[in-house]
Amino acid sequence: MRRALIAVVLVGAALAAVIGVARWAAPLLGASGPSWVTESAYPLEHAGAIRDGARRYDLDPALVAAVIYAESRFDEHAVSSQGAVGLMQILPETADQIADESGGVAFTAADLEDPRVNIRYGCYYLRQALDAYDGDVRAAVASYNAGMGAVAEWRAAAAAEGHAFRLRDIPYPETRAYVKKVVEARRVYRETYGDRLPR
Repeated sequence: MRRALIAVVLVGAALAAVIGVARWAAPLLGASGPSWVTESAYPLEHAGAIRDGARRYDLDPALVAAVIYAESRFDEHAVSSQGAVGLMQILPETADQIADESGGVAFTAADLEDPRVNIRYGCYYLRQALDAYDGDVRAAVASYNAGMGAVAEWRAAAAAEGHAFRLRDIPYPETRAYVKKVVEARRVYRETYGDRLPR
């Protein structure tokens, strides 16, 4: 019995080590590495809900998956220190506003724990941001992290300087890193899961 228990512990430790190496190596290898490495580092869950939300709001499903990856790494029970909830880390007050605007009825904060509702509301926000910023994906993703007001100011400052909004126009290092992470994850999700996340 004791030997069996030791064997189980050793196998578990070995699997944990392999997954740890996969998570570390995948960003270096990109989608060109072995698929199991990439899929370990960039998991995909709730693909049906992602496709539905993306279809409903005319979004690239790989972009939705990338935002989920950056926000919660597909942990549907994630709660941030600011109170954002679920896969796409929606604040309850933001969700309440989205429910009003999108025809939701009898919304409660507990609804955000439902992956389908959470993804749908996150997709709604992304669509609003893309429309506000003329389809600029980087600006929309930046607003997901820093808010629409901040991004509107940064875009206006860039326009006043006579150029289009660029990554370096984002003054917050955290938001710049977030945008880079989502853009790279989108590429990986498109290349790795294109059959499950059709555009």
